[in-house]
Amino acid sequence: MKKFLIPLLLLSGACHATGLSAADQAAAMAMAKDNGCFSCHAMNEKVVGPSFSAIAERYRGEAGAAASLVQAIQNGSKGKWGRIPMPPHSSIGQADLAKLANWVLSVPKQ
Repeated sequence: MKKFLIPLLLLSGACHATGLSAADQAAAMAMAKDNGCFSCHAMNEKVVGPSFSAIAERYRGEAGAAASLVQAIQNGSKGKWGRIPMPPHSSIGQADLAKLANWVLSVPKQ
């Protein structure tokens, strides 16, 4: 839990810029943890997949970024970040997918 508290505090200012409250931020981070996102991703460093901050940076300012991320989370993706594919997470509901996507987009550049 301690390793998630510091990023949460650092991100709380970025949340307000993207419309996410601190409560939404915490809920989305918990959802990411519960759905295994942190098994392959970290806040600011590449693990198996890219960091959340790198994903946010790539999509920052792009029209339809949240919808693109929803599709990638739900259906998985292949070839966007290298050879290792992202598996689909089709069991996550649409509202939760949107929360996760918007949370990822709120992660500040490192």
